[in-house]
Amino acid sequence: MREMRNWREYLIERLSADREEAIGFLQAVMEDYQVFGNSAAVVSAVQAVIESQGGVAEVAKRTSIAPETLSKILSSEEAPHLDTFVTILKALGCRLSIEPLKDKELIPDTELAIETESVKLRNEELQLSKSDPSH
Repeated sequence: MREMRNWREYLIERLSADREEAIGFLQAVMEDYQVFGNSAAVVSAVQAVIESQGGVAEVAKRTSIAPETLSKILSSEEAPHLDTFVTILKALGCRLSIEPLKDKELIPDTELAIETESVKLRNEELQLSKSDPSH
């Protein structure tokens, strides 16, 4: 009888078998992030790739970040700082890059203003929750 596995186990097995597939997976998740802004999905994807490449201890060696610190970064509800994220991606064999949007992907000025205001409000909420321990 064939052993049943969960989706994450299957994903990690696939990602560990093919580096290009792992990079493609991260690219797809980052593209989704551009649309939906779900940073938790990005962190979860990075965690899966880290697990596929030997786990936190192995990747921590490549980043010069203590394993405990790397685990804490990956389990935090907050998105990692950009420089930390870039360091982790480099250890996974890829990098963050910028590319131009296609015309159909461009956001009209009014939508961009609304999106920018939304980001400002989320940042203010984070600052408030950090300064008020009751949150």
